[in-house]
Amino acid sequence: MSRLGLLALQLLVAVVAIALWQFFATVPVFGRILLPPFFFSNPADVSAQVVKWFTTGSIWKHLAITLWESILAFTIGSLGGVLVGFWFARKPLVAAVFDPYVKMANALPRVVLAPIFTLWLGLGIWSKVALGVTLVFFIVFFNVYQGVKEVSPVVRDNARMLGMSERQLMRHVYWPSALSWMFSSLHTSVGFAVVGAVVGEYLGSAAGLGYLIQQAEGIFDVAGVFAGMFVLSAFVILIDICVTLVERRLLVWRPDAADGR
Repeated sequence: MSRLGLLALQLLVAVVAIALWQFFATVPVFGRILLPPFFFSNPADVSAQVVKWFTTGSIWKHLAITLWESILAFTIGSLGGVLVGFWFARKPLVAAVFDPYVKMANALPRVVLAPIFTLWLGLGIWSKVALGVTLVFFIVFFNVYQGVKEVSPVVRDNARMLGMSERQLMRHVYWPSALSWMFSSLHTSVGFAVVGAVVGEYLGSAAGLGYLIQQAEGIFDVAGVFAGMFVLSAFVILIDICVTLVERRLLVWRPDAADGR
């Protein structure tokens, strides 16, 4: 299917979902509203709230703060995951020693860590960044580790027979093998970086999308809550598009990337 056809189907799904939401939230079915506006609001009110935020300019400050927190969490967590993933994959003894501790750290509920980070780092951006890093790091780490481990032994041995040094092996064998795995994890990590920032803001902050959602929830403004979630979703999609563009640039040698997929 062409990209334009796929985009049309994606938009159709969104239009149908929104139309059904509006219908069931405003039109009685068998004598009752199936989606009571007090609990579900409706697309018209949600759209009006989003338009109000952008026309008055009140949301730009919150978007900028959440964006900055997300970028920092995404960058720090991804770099850490890539570096540690490569290190563990190339040093089996190190990986074996730290394996139980990595699993223990990954099993910790991130929401429980949020108050601890707030206590340590305060209510500023760094407590939100730290929470986002804990979400991003392990996703990237496990994928990069697996990507390096999945290097074909035949390709690796042939490269060594041709006289490649460890540095050349890293550049021409291990790194290309890990790239596909890494970008697969980065697409997931984008959402988790934003989630970490927003959850941190929700639990304690004076600005950001999480703060907006928390304030709307506190006064039972359901339209405001849904508006914040829709802005957040669009926000994540835009960042993911940026990651996709970088992926296509770096993975031009891969068939599906070369085809523009």
